[in-house]
Amino acid sequence: MTSQYEQAGVNIHAGEDAVDDIKSIVKQTHDSNVLSGIGGFGAEYELTSELTKLKEPVLISGTDGVGTKLMLAIEANNHATIGIDLVAMCANDVLAQGAKPLFFLDYIGLGKLEPEKVTAIVKGIAVGCQHAGLSLIGGEMAEMPGIYHSEDYDLSGFAVGIADKSHLLGAMKVQENDILVGLNSSGVHSNGYSLVRKIIQDAHLDLNKVYPGLKQPLIDALLTPTQLYFHQVYPLVQSGKLHAIAHITGGGLADNLGRMVPEGLTAEIDPDSWQVPSIFKVLQDAGNVSTTEMRQVFNMGLGMVLVVSPRDIEAVEATLAQQKTGYQLIGKVVKRLEQPVQYRE
Repeated sequence: MTSQYEQAGVNIHAGEDAVDDIKSIVKQTHDSNVLSGIGGFGAEYELTSELTKLKEPVLISGTDGVGTKLMLAIEANNHATIGIDLVAMCANDVLAQGAKPLFFLDYIGLGKLEPEKVTAIVKGIAVGCQHAGLSLIGGEMAEMPGIYHSEDYDLSGFAVGIADKSHLLGAMKVQENDILVGLNSSGVHSNGYSLVRKIIQDAHLDLNKVYPGLKQPLIDALLTPTQLYFHQVYPLVQSGKLHAIAHITGGGLADNLGRMVPEGLTAEIDPDSWQVPSIFKVLQDAGNVSTTEMRQVFNMGLGMVLVVSPRDIEAVEATLAQQKTGYQLIGKVVKRLEQPVQYRE
C-alpha cells in the first residue's frame, strides 16, 4: 500500500536503497583517520599525530556547487562526471591556500530520488575525492518534489584541509619578478555555463555535432569534468617553492589571479604564451562574444596559476615536466601598472 508520504512524492525506500548502493563506493575514499562516515548523525575524522604535529595548524575550508552545468548533464542524461566537478570546485580552492586536503561532504537535492542516478553521481564524487586526496565521509540526500521538477537536482560540496600557518600561500608572499606558471585546464570546467547555454540557444548549436577543432561532440566537450590539481601541485606546496596559487574560476584570470597580487604590484600576462583550446573558439564564434568578455567569464585554457620565485622556477618546471603536467610560463609580477592583473597587448 502506498503511504501518504509517497503520494506526496517522497519515496523513503528509494532513499534507503540509494544509501546502500553508495556505501561501498564511499568507503573506498577513506583514509585511516576516518572513524565513522555514512550512517551516523555526523561523520568523525580523527586529527592524528601526523596532522597535529604542525606548529600552528590551521583548518582551511571551501564550499561550492557546479552551477548551471548541471542543466546540460540533466539534458544529456549523463551524470557520471558531474560529481568530479563538484569536488574540484571545492578541492582546488582549498589546495590554492596551500592546504593538505582531509575530507569532503556533499549534498544532493532531487525532485525524484532514483537510486541509479544517485549512484552515478556519488561514483563521480568518489572519483573526484580520490584524485583530490580527500576522504568522502558524509553527505545528505533530500527528495523535494515541491522544490525541484522530477528530473532536476542540485549539488553542493564542502571540503576541509589543513596547513601550518607559516606555510599558507597568498598575496603576502608574492614579490616583484615572481613568475606566473599557468596549468592547463581540461576545458570550460564549471564556470560560465549560463553564457554557454545562452550561446547554444541563440546560435541553435547541435549538442551532438562535432564542430571544427573539436575531437568529440559538443555536449561531451562541455561535460568534460574540471581538472583536479592535487597530485601535480601539492608536492610543490610541500617543497616550499610556491608563493601563491590562483584557482581560475568565474571571473577568469583577472579576478582570480588578482586575489594573489599585493598592493603596488601587477601580474602581467602574455596572452600569446599559450594556445586557447578549441572549445572556447567554438563558443566565441557562435555567440559573437568579444575577447574581453571571454576572458572575464572563462578560464580560457588555464585552470590554475602558480606564482613562483625566479630562483625556484627551474625546479618547478622540472617537477611539472616529470609529471607530464601541461603548463606554460604566462607572465610575471611587475611594479604596479594600472590594474592588479593586466594583459600585455
